[in-house]
Amino acid sequence: MNTPFNIIRHSKVWLGISGAIIVAALVALAVFGLNFGIDFTGGSLLQVNAPATNVEALRDVVHNGGFDSVVQKGEGDTYFIRLAPITEEQHQTLLTAVQLVSPTATETRFDTVGPVIGEQLKGASVKATLLMLALITVYVAWAFRKVTRPVASWKYGVVTMISAFHDVIIPLGVFAVLGKVFGYQIDLAFVAAMLTILGYSINDTIVVLDRTRENLLRHRHRDTSFGDVVNTSVMETLARSMNTTFAALLPLLAVFIVGGATTRSFVLALIIGMLSGAYSSIFVASPLLVEWEKFRASRT
Repeated sequence: MNTPFNIIRHSKVWLGISGAIIVAALVALAVFGLNFGIDFTGGSLLQVNAPATNVEALRDVVHNGGFDSVVQKGEGDTYFIRLAPITEEQHQTLLTAVQLVSPTATETRFDTVGPVIGEQLKGASVKATLLMLALITVYVAWAFRKVTRPVASWKYGVVTMISAFHDVIIPLGVFAVLGKVFGYQIDLAFVAAMLTILGYSINDTIVVLDRTRENLLRHRHRDTSFGDVVNTSVMETLARSMNTTFAALLPLLAVFIVGGATTRSFVLALIIGMLSGAYSSIFVASPLLVEWEKFRASRT
């Protein structure tokens, strides 16, 4: 089973790169933490289109109105005012204060979430992600139940879950840095992006592993090493994985470049996750499976 490039031969290199990136992501999370939005912390968000003004003027007029808030500049004349939960009367007072420095200011979005609801949403998001990973692990183990040698079927499920963890922790680490530097927040849209990434990544990983399953069944009576079978499977699916990723990234890049500020963080999370997913399906899942089998064989 000769192939022009042996990915599995360099397994430790690919896994080392992934390991270094994951460590960097975990360090970023530990040092900076995540900048949770009002969906999870509770609070109010007023988005306005306010021409002929600036952040400093808005901060002053909002503060003078008695509101403890954070004012951030968006794209163009868009401004975001984040503060504790407020009533509808306070909402109108705040909007009036904004119009003192920008008479033509218009409200484009207003959301308010109580702290209890925010905590419930945070807990539900974590549970949904963990449940999805658990169900996928069980499903993959069941789907590969006929392939028990040389690797037990449940190991395919575990490898798939590890790859999915890889594809979630990297965007989280990047957003920890972006949250500290540029104020990017973790909200329900980000959670939706993470679930989308999980679905994309797991599908891509299963395609590669399923080709391994087919080749193992096809070559079970031949004198072919497990590593060679896996490498052949990876090379057979490499073009498909790269083309699919490229096709998915093109519209995302277009939306990120020309889209509005409200969708930019969501699209950026998808871009980072898809790049990570493309890497893990080829350079993490299969190499990890082979290294696991080598470790098991060395212990017997």
